[in-house]
Parts: sequence; C-alpha cells; structure tokens
Amino acid sequence: MPSYMYILECADGSYYTGSTKDLEKRLWQHQNGTGANHTKKRLPVRLVYAEPFDRVEDAFRREKQVQGWSRRKKQALIEENYNDLIDFSKNYTQHGNPAPAPTARLSSPETSSASAVGKPSSRNEA
Repeated sequence: MPSYMYILECADGSYYTGSTKDLEKRLWQHQNGTGANHTKKRLPVRLVYAEPFDRVEDAFRREKQVQGWSRRKKQALIEENYNDLIDFSKNYTQHGNPAPAPTARLSSPETSSASAVGKPSSRNEA
C-alpha cells in the first residue's frame, strides 16, 4: 500500500503539508475538523498535490523537506512548473532568504575520515 506526501490548500489560502499511509482517510479527517490544528481552523480544505511513496518514512522525509520551502516554491510544485522550482532552488538567496552557513569538518587524530553522504532514497514514480 503506498504512502503519500500531500499538500492541502485551506480556505484562507494557506498551505498545509502532511504525510500519511491512507490519503482518503486523512483527507476526511482534515475536512471534518479532526486533522491538524492548522486545517481545522481554516476549513474547508482541498487537496492540491499528492506524491506517492513506497514507504511512509520516505513520505515523511519529503513532507519535512517541502515544509521548509517558501510558498512560491510549493506553488511551483503544485503547478508542476519545474523550471520555476529549479530557479527557486538555485536562487534561494535572491528571494530574500539567507543562504545556509557552510560547514566544515575539523579533522583530529580521534576522528576518522569524513563519511560520504548517502543519496536520498528515490521516490516511487508510479
């Protein structure tokens, strides 16, 4: 059974991003005021985007990633405007947001060499 990362548009125009194993049940919960606090105060809500995953852990990771995005970037994802999505990713600092500080690993005799960062799990394209 697939899991989903989803985006709802609330009555006030705000977006809510979530993840679930049962999209139909979760949408019912949101619509009936038993979902998240954000949505129950902004009814009605409508599903504007859903992305399937094989594992709920992957859907949750994607939820956390998208929650950190600007409204404009979420809008580009919803509209499947991948050129804007790429532009908003590349030009993050040009849209008034600070770039993340670079990090450096200090080497010492007690620490081993830096480990490679693993590639994120690919999502189900079905």
